[in-house]
Amino acid sequence: MIKISKTTKLNYKYHENQSMILTVSKIRAHMEVLKMKKRSLATVLVLSLFVVMLFSGCSKDDGNETGDAAGGGTDTTQSNDASTESSEATESDNGPSGEVMLYSSMQEAQLKALKDGFTAKYPNIKMDYYFAGTGKVVTKIATENQSGQVAADVIWVGDPGNYISFKEKGILAQYESPEAENIGAKFKDPEGYYTGARLVVAGFGYNTNLVTPEEAPKTWDDLLKPEWKDQIIITDPGSSGTSFYAISALLNHEDYGFEFFEKLKEHGAELESGTTATHNKIAAGAYKVGLCLDYVSKNLAKDGATIGFKYPEENLISITSPIALIEGAANEANGKLLYDYILSTEGQQILLDNNLNSVRSDMSSGEGMTIPEIEAASLSVDDKELAEKSKNILEQFDKIFK
Repeated sequence: MIKISKTTKLNYKYHENQSMILTVSKIRAHMEVLKMKKRSLATVLVLSLFVVMLFSGCSKDDGNETGDAAGGGTDTTQSNDASTESSEATESDNGPSGEVMLYSSMQEAQLKALKDGFTAKYPNIKMDYYFAGTGKVVTKIATENQSGQVAADVIWVGDPGNYISFKEKGILAQYESPEAENIGAKFKDPEGYYTGARLVVAGFGYNTNLVTPEEAPKTWDDLLKPEWKDQIIITDPGSSGTSFYAISALLNHEDYGFEFFEKLKEHGAELESGTTATHNKIAAGAYKVGLCLDYVSKNLAKDGATIGFKYPEENLISITSPIALIEGAANEANGKLLYDYILSTEGQQILLDNNLNSVRSDMSSGEGMTIPEIEAASLSVDDKELAEKSKNILEQFDKIFK
């Protein structure tokens, strides 16, 4: 039997106690860790609960504002609808956007000036334009219409008779612009399919180095005087709508007719394919005089060209160049904005600045004759009859000059 000394027993008890102390210490330490973890977890839970409550409160506030904007809806569907309406309102606050296309026979300088003004007012709308002589523009419209849809949203050519044909073919859409109330009934389609947007006057262009204002023709018959033999140029009416309208006005008048143009041909009058080219040839001195347009002559003169313009003393020829919306246009809303802008005081002022006559009754007609003076002195033309006879007129005219 092994005996254990008293010292050994004491040592054993000591180590045993120490071991127990260590174990208790570990347990206490472990419990402290658990308490800390519990506190952290509780903190996280409290913070999470606070965040949830915070976001919940924000969501409720947003829902109330949206509901008020949409008319106080409370269910989910109305809330979604309200969000959509709010989004649309933001887009409208930024202004209209998208694209708009204009087909026109106007001079490019004037089109560019209008484009600059329009895009300054509607910076989110991209405006494009196609410009050419009326004949080419009309052909383009007819071709696209046969294919199913004209790519333009707005059209603006020189001959009012073209619009009667467009209307009959269903190419035009009805639109009564709020700006049109300041434009006389004479310049508007009674059914609202088109509205005159500028007033062009045909008269005598002359080279200022070769002809004085006093020497320039005063009447259409003056063109048959000896001093103008082989010195007269006219724009081909088959390519220019304004030239076609002016020539047709003389053809339909009892004092002129085809006989007058036969005499002009015998007198050495020549045709030029485009309006700008006609005016440039007079300015260059290739011809002394010609059948010209007021605004083209004045704009060239402003740029230093040696060309002047004179209004006939009688039988004035005024041309109301209309604008119209295309039926089924891809950008109808923007087309209406462009239509309105062209007729507005802002748009018409751009035309005045470019030597065109405004059609608005509440604006000056520019430096030339006033609108009442132009109307009173102008030849009367039946646009519908002109549209019906256009093919016949061109065929007879070509027999004389070509």
